[in-house]
Amino acid sequence: MKKLGVLLLALSLNLGFTACNSNAAEKGISKENNEKSVSLTATEDVESVVYLNEESFRSLVWDYNKNPQEWIYEGELPAVIDFYADWCGPCKRVAPIMEKLAQEYNGKVIIYKVDTDANRELSSVFGIQSIPSVMFIPKNGKPAMQPGAMQEEQYKKIIEEFVLGNKKIEE
Repeated sequence: MKKLGVLLLALSLNLGFTACNSNAAEKGISKENNEKSVSLTATEDVESVVYLNEESFRSLVWDYNKNPQEWIYEGELPAVIDFYADWCGPCKRVAPIMEKLAQEYNGKVIIYKVDTDANRELSSVFGIQSIPSVMFIPKNGKPAMQPGAMQEEQYKKIIEEFVLGNKKIEE
């Protein structure tokens, strides 16, 4: 099971989205974001998004080489992963939302970003065909993938209900 099943949260939550086709990835590869990848312990407070490359993904999220058939989450906090590309318009609209969510959920949820152009292996493992695609990872249980850009309130609802397991989001 190199690819995890895709759970379309938009259908169950009746959410709209927009996306770019990742096959156009030849437009502009940015190594800058891949160089910003950091090493951190899972319990650190992180007030901004954390950029992952394939190596840091395997150590902080899931080692798909070691456990290709089974999802074993390596993190201590739930996470959200934004698969994006620098040239993608909807990805650019999602970026400030992810920064804001990283601050708002600091200490509760880690927000990661993966540049699909610089990390093609990860894109392949998850079958990313449109970007942005956002993976929601609860502490326990399987992750869910949502393709397309959404509004901030929609991301919060999924984080509250699916990632954190809260029944109701406070307005």
